[in-house]
Amino acid sequence: MATLSCQFHLAIHRLPCNARVRPSFSCSVQPSQSNIKVVINGAAKEIGRAAVIAVTKARGMEVAGAVDSYCVGEDIGKVCDMEEPLEIPIVNDLTMVLGSISQSKETGVVVDFTKPSAVYDNVKQATAFGLRSVVYVPRITVDTISALSAFCEKASMGCLVAPTLSIGSILLQQAAISASFHYNNVEIVESRAHATDLPSPDAIQIANNLSNLGQIYNREDLSTDVSARGQVLGEDGVRVHSMVLPGLPSSTTVYFSGPGECLTAGHRSTPSNMISQMCSASCQAYSWLLERLPDSSI
Repeated sequence: MATLSCQFHLAIHRLPCNARVRPSFSCSVQPSQSNIKVVINGAAKEIGRAAVIAVTKARGMEVAGAVDSYCVGEDIGKVCDMEEPLEIPIVNDLTMVLGSISQSKETGVVVDFTKPSAVYDNVKQATAFGLRSVVYVPRITVDTISALSAFCEKASMGCLVAPTLSIGSILLQQAAISASFHYNNVEIVESRAHATDLPSPDAIQIANNLSNLGQIYNREDLSTDVSARGQVLGEDGVRVHSMVLPGLPSSTTVYFSGPGECLTAGHRSTPSNMISQMCSASCQAYSWLLERLPDSSI
């Protein structure tokens, strides 16, 4: 598609009194910047469907491929319950989609929602075809992140690994780190409607962050091994308590205490807000990646 731009030039000369002054103008046709092609890997998942909707609504981006081992052959627009189909079938061959975008020489990015064991190979494939990657895969290991960092450094290609797409969760982690320097006692309490992975990735992430600061917490309770006191994560005494009750909203609360006071920092998410945050944060992540990661970064 091309855009039409008009430039007006007004020239006034000394003319006889009865002469008319006519403005002159010229038009030039300039090519417009094409949309960024986004490939959703793990498109049939709940978060993948949310990303498809987010990209469809975002400016300057368009869904160029949907990859998953489920719902193969179905239109991704219909899978996402959109009003109109996107005419993009779900395929289970990432290489085929990457090859198509590479041949068109369009700017592209792959968003990976698959699983920890597949992330490295997926990023490697995307890089081989000249596409950057955004990775959101819970419980991705430190070894995998280190391997990705080393690979991206050699390939001079950016990759963004997002531990969470929840804005509130990230703010809670930052608040917990700030508070940890002022308190010697801390415990994490979380609630979930269903028992999936316990402790949750959010609780584990917060505990790991607090355990790497050189602080020993709950010194008077370190030797307690009573189950009711919760699970100790790491070696620095951070305890986690997990509640699982149907109907409970997902929440994570960090309790700090010191002489004569208690500080509470928490985050709660509802299903509708979670999808909204995913959509918003996904678009922000894609834009941030393409604008700020021209070289190797992770």
